[in-house]
Amino acid sequence: MSTAFYEPLGDDRYRSTEHTSGPWGPESQHAGPPSALLTRALERMPSSWPGHLTRISLDILGAVPVADLTVRTRTLRPGRSVELVEGELTSGGRPVLRAQAWRMSVAELDLPASPVEPDPVPEFPDSDSEFFDWSGGYLKAMQWRFVPGSPQGEGRGAVWARMRIPLVADEEPTAMQRVLALADTGNGVSHRLDAKQWYFINTELTVHLVASPTGEWFCLDAVSRLDAAGFGLASSRIFDREQLVALGAQSLYVRPRDVA
Repeated sequence: MSTAFYEPLGDDRYRSTEHTSGPWGPESQHAGPPSALLTRALERMPSSWPGHLTRISLDILGAVPVADLTVRTRTLRPGRSVELVEGELTSGGRPVLRAQAWRMSVAELDLPASPVEPDPVPEFPDSDSEFFDWSGGYLKAMQWRFVPGSPQGEGRGAVWARMRIPLVADEEPTAMQRVLALADTGNGVSHRLDAKQWYFINTELTVHLVASPTGEWFCLDAVSRLDAAGFGLASSRIFDREQLVALGAQSLYVRPRDVA
């Protein structure tokens, strides 16, 4: 059994391992690992100045298969301090996931105190938790600790998590990659419907950075809002052990499994 989500094959190609599979079916990936893989590619793009990704928006163009993937990147809008970059994952020549991100140069600024009170960091539990009764290699490859008192199945939830294995074999993930590996779980953490009877699948994921993330553990504090017309929104706050670091959102497609 592999000890990473992906194994590099060379020429920007990666083999997806069993750890990437999601709860909707064993042949398709949870969108967390491929989102992190695209984030890794965008972080590694060459540039004449040091920078960081401040917003990344991912569109899920189809089910990402547990198969070999090819990564491609390009700069859409170059600049001397701000640029727009794009990444794409393909499988069998078919695009399955596309990301666009704003990248900004690093600065050291003397800023006034924020007029907004900081969001309190959720309590960090002492022991691990099971991620409901859902299946999938991704859920087993992550270490979960639900915040004490966090409701389940009520449209709101909060959980701490970290990757048990590397994103790419023999490589330490960056904090930003860890954030993206988790951010796509907002709709699961805050589910209101039985996943065995309903689909509430996100078609996209957008993450805005609030502060530079650090460490391995991150908390996803999420809320799902559903509309009877068949759509919804899962919004989340993402914390490291010190502070709020990102805000996430997922547009949801909602249908009963027997008619979807």
